[in-house]
Amino acid sequence: MKPVVAIIGRPNVGKSTLFNRMTRRRDAIVDDLPGVTRDRHYGDAQWDDQLFIVVDTGGFVTGDDDLFAAHIRAQVEQAVAEADAVVMVLDGKNGLSPFDHDLMKWLRTIKQPIFYVVNKIDGPGQESHLYEFHALGVERLFSLSAEHGYGVPDFMDELVAVLPRADAPAASDEIRVAVVGRPNVGKSSLINRLAGQERLLVSDVPGTTRDAVDTVVQKKHRTYRLIDTAGIRRKAKVDLKLEKFSIIKSLKSLEDCDVALILLDAEQGITDQDIKVAGYAYERGCGAIFLANKWDLVDARTVTPHKFGQRLYESARFLQHAPLLTVSAKTGQRIQKIFPLIERVFAQYATRIGTGALNRVFKEATERTEPPLHKGRRIKFYYATQISERPPTIVAFVNYPDAVHFSYQRYLLNQIRSQTGLDMTPLRIYFRLRTGKIEFGKWKKNRPQKRRPR
Repeated sequence: MKPVVAIIGRPNVGKSTLFNRMTRRRDAIVDDLPGVTRDRHYGDAQWDDQLFIVVDTGGFVTGDDDLFAAHIRAQVEQAVAEADAVVMVLDGKNGLSPFDHDLMKWLRTIKQPIFYVVNKIDGPGQESHLYEFHALGVERLFSLSAEHGYGVPDFMDELVAVLPRADAPAASDEIRVAVVGRPNVGKSSLINRLAGQERLLVSDVPGTTRDAVDTVVQKKHRTYRLIDTAGIRRKAKVDLKLEKFSIIKSLKSLEDCDVALILLDAEQGITDQDIKVAGYAYERGCGAIFLANKWDLVDARTVTPHKFGQRLYESARFLQHAPLLTVSAKTGQRIQKIFPLIERVFAQYATRIGTGALNRVFKEATERTEPPLHKGRRIKFYYATQISERPPTIVAFVNYPDAVHFSYQRYLLNQIRSQTGLDMTPLRIYFRLRTGKIEFGKWKKNRPQKRRPR
């Protein structure tokens, strides 16, 4: 197991900036607006040969009127309880705050090593800003700039020295699962239910989740990385810069995931934005599962899973292969079926079809229904091969690649699905002009010729 380092502090002191600096990525959203981070955000880090996990947390405050203040404090407390070391970030630009003193009182009750970091010290000329922080009564203060990197190497050397050594990472077989949907459909509630703990903040207020937050769940011999994402609203309703960043992060999570759980609000029914979100998953080529959440609130006399599925697939014809499961994150209804379904979709998503088997499918399909004519000449399919997985991607070599109509392409995809059993994964097929003697001859003709000896 890798050791864990928790970053804590009051709002807007630069915790997420330090998180990004330590992980050498820009996974945490950074903004001048206080309270951007609300959930715990995990990231992998390495310094020298030491591997560890960094946890970004929300701003710790007491007696605040913010609706989420109590939830954020609970998240901070849980992050510290799981950590091997704690980093308290202080604001060297704006000085001490009463919230810093409140946090210090609590930190004196924990046993883990604590590093007190004064952030926003951009160079030696600003080291004098440390003086007032000695009033906290700590033995050592680390001055640094998380944004510019000043002082970070010395701090990292001291930090990794107290961490237990991590074993070399084993080959990862985890499945990356992004939970997406429009705001307030129950994404965070679902992940909490799947993880078996209150891992993420849950509220009736749309937009509670702002960042793409990872939760690792171990089931039997498989690891699942569940990625909670911000709700994706229509562009016309997105005004705040912060929300735009959140939506960009959600779309990036779709690009990086293996399987997307597309959450729908079964009580409200299927909306145009639900289909838009499904389209984002389709465009990015990830496996997909529709989850009709809040099924416990649906009137069973008027809405059945079959009727709901009919309406869904009529609107999202491009995702006919995505299975539908009716669930309730609140009551746990059919939640136990989600992981086995993810496993089945992922198995197909990572499948490789043998070239011989694939060409037999093409041969039988083209004999059963001949390709159309192009300018009086028959389109011929010479051979096909799979060039990649995740999703299965096929290249077919033909004499007129641009003349293959989308309806015949759809026919070929359906034949591949029926003959190979890949009925729950996206498939990609591309048509290329067959290369051979003609192309080789052109290459040979243009090669520089060897000079003959005189």
